Amino acid sequence: MPKVFDVVEYPNEMKNELVHRLPEVGAGHFKLGSQVIVREGQNAVLFRDGKSLAVFGPGRHTISTANVPVLTDLIAKGLFGGTSPFPAEVYFVSMREFPQIGWGTQSPIAMQTPGQGFGWLLLGARGTFGLQVKDAETFVTRFVGANGIFRMSDIKDRLNFVITQALTDLISEVNPGSLMKLQSLFDEIQAGVRAKVQDAFNTLGMELKSLTIGAITPLETSAEKLRDMGLLTPQVYAQLQAADALREAASQTGGGGLTGAGLGLGAGAGMGAMMAQLMGQIMGGGAQQGGAGGAAPAGGAAEAAGEMDKAKIQKLLDALDERFAMGEISEETYKELRAKWEARLKEE
Repeated sequence: MPKVFDVVEYPNEMKNELVHRLPEVGAGHFKLGSQVIVREGQNAVLFRDGKSLAVFGPGRHTISTANVPVLTDLIAKGLFGGTSPFPAEVYFVSMREFPQIGWGTQSPIAMQTPGQGFGWLLLGARGTFGLQVKDAETFVTRFVGANGIFRMSDIKDRLNFVITQALTDLISEVNPGSLMKLQSLFDEIQAGVRAKVQDAFNTLGMELKSLTIGAITPLETSAEKLRDMGLLTPQVYAQLQAADALREAASQTGGGGLTGAGLGLGAGAGMGAMMAQLMGQIMGGGAQQGGAGGAAPAGGAAEAAGEMDKAKIQKLLDALDERFAMGEISEETYKELRAKWEARLKEE
């Protein structure tokens, strides 16, 4: 014959537990007259067949048809006699506040930065939050299932996702446009995220007690990362590769003054202006230096152009067409640069 719980309680302080089920495995057996003792800072939820029968606050409770009305129907249907044991489980839920839980982004947050660098900046964020279970019945129904013990670690990843998704959505809605502008709106962003997250927590039977954003920091942003995230089209990515080809050519000059930093990919220059300026410097750099010394120095920009093969030159021409079609360079600049590069292509 199964053991019948005459008294069930869980005196543990539940410092690291949100829910503790008794019995931890399988169904327990109770009867009218069994007692449930609930400590301060706890609620107890009586479950049978996956459904909540009653919720008990702190104190000593005797199971009866008065405090578990559904038992009246079960008795009437003959599912068990008035004194016969019935299977059920009791979930003890911690109702105390859990403060200072750490959260942080696991994937970068993308913020649009029109006219700056690649047009996107990848961000990381971290902070803390505090929560408290407000509706023990909803919380157990939504999360716990048949688990004997349910700890904060079992739900932390889900809550972390809720917070970071709210932050991502808010940054997209506000669209600060730059890291400096975002930092100036720090208090507003924090309050907005908390408001968004609170609704999500409520539906889970919890209350968000506090939320802080400790830091929002820029992460390494590259064309490859943006492409993999679906933020750069193949066409734009090809244009960036063309710009890399120009940088490679310029770095071989030894005197063109166009280092990797000179591209200004992260300094706020638009891609169209950057490419037009860079191609103009490569084509005309030798003449400018020659004017100062009577002749272009060895290893000048013209030499770098001579080391480029047809494929690279054609890639630059294609990128030039794209920039002109998008209105990022003038017709005069387009015609001049295209004529020079087409002439070089014929020489190959």
